Amino acid sequence: MKILVINAGSSSLKYQLIDMDNESVMAKGLCERIGIDGSNLQHTNMASGKKVRIDSPMHSHADAIKLVVDALVDPGYGVIKNMSEIGAVGHRVVHGAEYFADSCLIDGKVKEALEMCTPLAPLHNPPNIIGIEACEKIMPGIKQAGVFDTAFHQTMPQKAFMYGLPYKCYEEKKIRKYGFHGTSHKYVSLEAAKMLGKKPEELKIITCHLGNGSSVTAVDGGKSVDTSMGFTPLDGTIMGTRTGSMDPAVVTFLMDEGLDSKRINVLMNKESGVYGISGISSDFRDLTQAADNGNERAALALDMFSYGVKKFIGAYAAAMGGVDAIVFTAGVGENDSRTRSAIVKGLEFMGIKIDEEKNKGRGCMDISAEDATVKTLVIPTNEELMIARETKKLVEG
Repeated sequence: MKILVINAGSSSLKYQLIDMDNESVMAKGLCERIGIDGSNLQHTNMASGKKVRIDSPMHSHADAIKLVVDALVDPGYGVIKNMSEIGAVGHRVVHGAEYFADSCLIDGKVKEALEMCTPLAPLHNPPNIIGIEACEKIMPGIKQAGVFDTAFHQTMPQKAFMYGLPYKCYEEKKIRKYGFHGTSHKYVSLEAAKMLGKKPEELKIITCHLGNGSSVTAVDGGKSVDTSMGFTPLDGTIMGTRTGSMDPAVVTFLMDEGLDSKRINVLMNKESGVYGISGISSDFRDLTQAADNGNERAALALDMFSYGVKKFIGAYAAAMGGVDAIVFTAGVGENDSRTRSAIVKGLEFMGIKIDEEKNKGRGCMDISAEDATVKTLVIPTNEELMIARETKKLVEG
């Protein structure tokens, strides 16, 4: 079965066509500037390595999907003969709230529920829905599945997801911790179990998805029992441009100082984090170089990030009553050996200890020291493959 994975943004659309017989990526690409002048499609045939850029007006996501299908079947750079070879489409959907505790096939009722989730993710869910409807228009009869960033975390107990607000805020406004990056956390926790030769149900794993957006999740017996992101992706550890957790009274203080809610939202989401602390960049490579050259604020930003992740590891080990493995994934987690080392330093008392030579490697690897009692793993995430797996499972019943 060949599955088309779609990740639709407000003016962009990423895609991969995956052959599930061997889980290989046949083609992938990106539609940019949908609804804007200068829209284009960048497409890669993974078998031949051939890359093409197609400049064409895309007034809507339906136009983008049509271009994607045309590229996939093109005799020169396509990978399939016709659209009928696509067995199903899997969509990344950011927010499923409490409606979706798992992936599902999409029908009218599902779309209605997605609309009801929109107030919780006003920037992300509308384009996700538009992408679904565009596929339904261009590929009628082909099954569509929704895979939700929040679904994996719906197994959290109430004591973990509730806030200390009046209970009616949860009942009436659905204000609670939802968590994000769920598809990534699920994927790497399952891969970790494979690496350790055990069933997910036998393990307590802490997964660290570290990048410009970062989250840490406690996975006990294959289920998420707590996670660092909250009602929005702003909560948790300090990130590229996001504040992470802080005293909520800071918001009311800033409002008293004359900032309105929109300005504060921009400040906390776009101007804070390691970028705001360093004043240089949200890119950890830039921060490391600056810190090496004596920039104290860049060094402080890196220290704050590592310290924040370290605290979540300790907290989640306590919450689960132990830990068998720590997993690092995503851009920083997979590629930044210095940050990994800084995070686990001082956790030897928990049995967490890495081999610094192994830590210099790349790809999927076990970087644990010989005498470590807790495994430390680096596992590249693959959200697209996880979406394809979920979609295949649903289509096959």
